[in-house]
Amino acid sequence: MKSRGAGCSARLLLTVGWLLLAGLQSTCGINVTAIQDPSLAREGEGEPEGDEEPENDSETENEPQAEAEDDISNKTIVKEVEFGMCTVTCGIGIREVILTSGCPGGESKCIVRVEECRGPVDCGWGRPISESLEHVRLACVHTSPENRFKYIWRLLRPDQQAIILANDSAILEVHRDTHPKAFECETLDNNEIVASIRFTIYTTTELQMKRASRPDTDAVLVFVLTIGVIICIFVIFVLIFIIINWTAVKDFWGAKASTTEIQSELSSMRYKDSTSLDQSPTDIPGHEDDALSEWNE
Repeated sequence: MKSRGAGCSARLLLTVGWLLLAGLQSTCGINVTAIQDPSLAREGEGEPEGDEEPENDSETENEPQAEAEDDISNKTIVKEVEFGMCTVTCGIGIREVILTSGCPGGESKCIVRVEECRGPVDCGWGRPISESLEHVRLACVHTSPENRFKYIWRLLRPDQQAIILANDSAILEVHRDTHPKAFECETLDNNEIVASIRFTIYTTTELQMKRASRPDTDAVLVFVLTIGVIICIFVIFVLIFIIINWTAVKDFWGAKASTTEIQSELSSMRYKDSTSLDQSPTDIPGHEDDALSEWNE
């Protein structure tokens, strides 16, 4: 009996041990899940971040597209702009920037702004802005504001080095001398020559001779112009008179045409009569020959 009781107790102990082990395993599994839940929650929180990253990627992909669209729009704007003619053929001038589309009021073209333009540097020989028998005023090539540029004046001498003058303004006043002189002005912008012009200053006697030779040509031009104006006025009055009195002019020309036709008919009749008279003497000898031939028979 003791052996049987011992076997039963051992079995009970084993079952109790298995139950304890099973309980411990279950409790450990609960704890493990409890411990793992925060990590799973963190992973769950991290997953939206992973979802947000594609959104950022899409935004970064959209930014180059927007930049490309901006570049395309800028290119189209450049194509829609035209530039007007420069106001000068040399030196510094201005030109208009014209917009060919998108103008207010449905206009085909509109001026956007005015900008500076440049031509060839050498402007050749210029003319003074004012001159008298004693003084001459010369001007460099420039635009407003005048103090934006730097000006260098030189006195040119044949076969010698030019003399740089102390004047650094755009206007130079020169006194006439007994010999003609030549001056040159260079316009500089940021130490770069943008325009150059030269002037010749004649003596007082040369200027007087030129002024004395001009009136002859001026008088001829005035005479020709006055004659031309008078002829034009006369033609205009004649045309006005014809338009006002068109019926009378038409009758006059019709009567004149009829008289010319009558005269032509009379002349033609006279010509026919003269030709008939010329031919009649030649016919008479023919009749006489017939009569003689009959008498001889």
